[in-house]
Amino acid sequence: MKVKVVKFGGTSMADAKAITQSAKIVLSDESRRYVVVSAPGKRNSQDHKVTDLLYACYHDIEINGECKATFDKIRVRFREIVQDLGLDFDIEPYLDKAEEEMLKYRSSEFCASRGEYLSAVVFSKKLGYQFVDAKDIFVFSDRGEFDAEATNAKVGETLKNIERAVIPGFFGADENGNVHTFSRGGSDVSGAVIARAVGASIYENWTDVSGFLTSDPRIVNNPAPIEMLSYRELRELSYMGANVLHPESIFPVRISNIPINIRNTFMPEAKGTMIVSQVPQERIKESSITGIAGKKGYSIVFIEKSMMNSELGFARRVLSVFEYYNVSFEHMPSGIDTLSIVVADSEIAGKEDVIVDRIQKTVNPDHIEIKTGVSLIATVGHGMSYNPGMAARLCSALAKANINIKMIDQGSSELNIIVAVATGDYENAINAIYNEFKNR
Repeated sequence: MKVKVVKFGGTSMADAKAITQSAKIVLSDESRRYVVVSAPGKRNSQDHKVTDLLYACYHDIEINGECKATFDKIRVRFREIVQDLGLDFDIEPYLDKAEEEMLKYRSSEFCASRGEYLSAVVFSKKLGYQFVDAKDIFVFSDRGEFDAEATNAKVGETLKNIERAVIPGFFGADENGNVHTFSRGGSDVSGAVIARAVGASIYENWTDVSGFLTSDPRIVNNPAPIEMLSYRELRELSYMGANVLHPESIFPVRISNIPINIRNTFMPEAKGTMIVSQVPQERIKESSITGIAGKKGYSIVFIEKSMMNSELGFARRVLSVFEYYNVSFEHMPSGIDTLSIVVADSEIAGKEDVIVDRIQKTVNPDHIEIKTGVSLIATVGHGMSYNPGMAARLCSALAKANINIKMIDQGSSELNIIVAVATGDYENAINAIYNEFKNR
């Protein structure tokens, strides 16, 4: 029998109505045997995510030594869910234990993990599936580093004797039982790990959107959906702000060549987006691009020095300055006498003067300045390598929109072209690029 691993996000666990819909999806296909869930998300724009309330609980514990007022909001939330689901199940002991252990361990990771834990307990009761605690199967080191291979072995060994299970996402534990978490959105990674360990035929990730879109619908009017993209395209788009799926989710499933299907819990009839190791060649040749994504909030450290290209180790010495101040960089386009280092504003904030001064002393440039107010836009697609003149079309589209390109960087794989523009031109630039390639 085929095995599907399904993961439901926070909106799919937000209230009894959403949970009932999620349960209907699971039970409609007997191959959906293993389910990973997030903590309940927002029910409306004024609501709070349960995970945010749990982080607030940790803050309360650190400051006041208790978190009753904040945790009571979580109690009410789960009581309402259980009551509205009509479950013959007393959740109070689970809530009591969660609060008691949060006070005992005083750990931000443990506090944050209780949303997924309680969500999985409730959903297992709704489905009639066995509950499996993530801390018993997801292995972390005592430094909080995830051990993928040990986890794969442990998950496989545990689940081989369990026909159907619900597992909380987002966390695991070290050998001493201390809980550690993935980064926010890590339930996506948890689901992918389970999929690999049980040899799933597919990993279904259910959320509140019908897959990836060609561009951000808040910027582009009615962008086209993406029916299929590769793991590599996903990495590029996710890194640049297309946040439908945690970008690290591809690593476990890529090892076993397991496709990911992004689906909409509230529109289950929609096919969503299929993420695969290799998009068929005929599909690649049909389209010039797959998607457009971007981020605001960057600066460019521009360095100029005559005969820079003949000065051995010049770039290495410049980058050593950024390393010294613990600043990572995004891109590093260069010319014969120029070098540009693109960094996120959040990385360089408060360090601008000391970095410029140290670069001056390290490489003695003719000129150095930091250009602020920059945004990056990535145009991504395997089809770009099959269509000559892609960079020319992109630049022409921006020129027609009267938008100046501050930097352009194309990877050697020809998978993407990244441009930097003034943040004031960001939305217009994305629309200009989209309109140029909208028929792909």
